[in-house]
Amino acid sequence: MRTDDFDYTLPDELIAQEPAEPRDSCRLLVLHRDTGSIEHRHFWEIGDYLEPGDLLVVNQTRVMPARLVGHKRTGALAETLLLRRREDIDAMGGVWECLVSPGKRLKPGVVVEYRAGGAHAPATAPVVLEGEIIDFVEDSRGGRLVRFTPAQGLSLDEAVHRAGHVPLPPYITSYDGDPEKYQTVYAMNEEHSAAAPTAGLHFTPQLIESLRNKGVAWETVELEVGIDTFRLVEEDDPTQHVMHTERYHVPQRVVDAIHATKAAGHRVVAVGTTSVRSLESAYSAQAPAWDPPVVARGFEAAPDSAATTGTGDVVERTDATTNLYLMPGSTFHVVDAMITNFHVPRSTLMMLVSAFATREQVMDAYQQAIQQRYRFFSFGDAMLIV
Repeated sequence: MRTDDFDYTLPDELIAQEPAEPRDSCRLLVLHRDTGSIEHRHFWEIGDYLEPGDLLVVNQTRVMPARLVGHKRTGALAETLLLRRREDIDAMGGVWECLVSPGKRLKPGVVVEYRAGGAHAPATAPVVLEGEIIDFVEDSRGGRLVRFTPAQGLSLDEAVHRAGHVPLPPYITSYDGDPEKYQTVYAMNEEHSAAAPTAGLHFTPQLIESLRNKGVAWETVELEVGIDTFRLVEEDDPTQHVMHTERYHVPQRVVDAIHATKAAGHRVVAVGTTSVRSLESAYSAQAPAWDPPVVARGFEAAPDSAATTGTGDVVERTDATTNLYLMPGSTFHVVDAMITNFHVPRSTLMMLVSAFATREQVMDAYQQAIQQRYRFFSFGDAMLIV
């Protein structure tokens, strides 16, 4: 297995620059793992593939205004992307792991000032936040540890909200619409993530209500999306790639819902790769084995693909961390079906979906999506793997 195995050529015009309106009007490619067959539908039709008793699990994390554009005291422009608090360094939460640009000029000791209004603030706008770079982040390309100090009278969160913007991925270059379109409609109030769980962007309140009325169950987990969202696999051998840790939470009520779903012969359907990683990270081979009495209806694992096993169990995780790296050869213990977006070539997310189906099935689906002019990446169309 080589990283090149997960590469493909995508025309630039297929990179979505704005979300579908309404959200659920985007297209939906359905990949059947048992046969490799593909259907082309729309997301508002997703209920056709869900049965009463199936369980949808979504990541309810909310994106914080993590993009800070400021100036060094020399006047030079500097950009900082907040990734995660480092309470192990500062229990008060003042130190963050960040990506910075331009990396070569932002070394330990440099101080960056951020003004109210952010990138477009006039020079007369008050400085609401200062960030001092205190160290490099080990095993991180462009990573820095930054100690932030808010202006007098402001909390750190207040200062970040005055200076920051919701960060869009770098391949979205022309969107200037409502930043709430880069949040899911079910996102929690607290802001913890550096990027959105984009598979969930397609849901509307009306679609969620219609699925619940059909008898589809709904549960939420949280995974704080971090640095690996912004990194491609640069090593030729993908097993040499280092996954960074992300914080996640799987409540006991979700564990109970998974048990009830599988006991009734229904499927756990993860919405997005972050939900997949949360659920599979919560599986413990050391936990007492829990064997569902029947297999999920309509589910048969394709060769070399995911399969539910009867060893170990999914357990509650509170304020846990994961660096789970799923690639072909990995076993899926919890998830029976997946809703996802179309991912960047050579990314860990391409490897995850290729582990859930097969690499050949996924690459064929991507080529069909390109031929059918699907829209790709965060604001793009969706894919259902059953």
